[in-house]
Amino acid sequence: MHDLARLFKALSDESRLRILNLLLSTGELCVCDIERVLDATQTKVSRHLAYLKGAGLVSDRRKGFWMLYSIPKTLSSDHRLILATASRTMQSNPKGQHDILQLAIDISKGCCTTFGTIKPKALPPQLKHLKQGKGEQCQTKSENKRSKSSTPQ
Repeated sequence: MHDLARLFKALSDESRLRILNLLLSTGELCVCDIERVLDATQTKVSRHLAYLKGAGLVSDRRKGFWMLYSIPKTLSSDHRLILATASRTMQSNPKGQHDILQLAIDISKGCCTTFGTIKPKALPPQLKHLKQGKGEQCQTKSENKRSKSSTPQ
């Protein structure tokens, strides 16, 4: 019962649900790509990923300079059932749909490190139709605001 309680606590945060939605939709993402889609800081995203990892919902692996996160291959039947239901729900949620669209835009601009640099030939099936750009204008909204506010008038 303790594991189920920890699972539901992990699912009780909007940012963690958004991260799971991205991982369930793509298979694996670099933390920097999750930051860009969520428009969140590295600290915030890493904290949520650590929470999800502690609940057994996320695994990680290092590839060169990058940490890649994914849904573990070995999940309990309870975890699998709950994640399958959550995945269907998030895919029909406007915010979940927006996040997947934002990731697709990032990929098409060349702003996705996971599918642009780390594993460029491994686009998930639902994103195979995208053409990858060259990485122009890849700042998050927060980075854009900071750079505009520090620009002399």
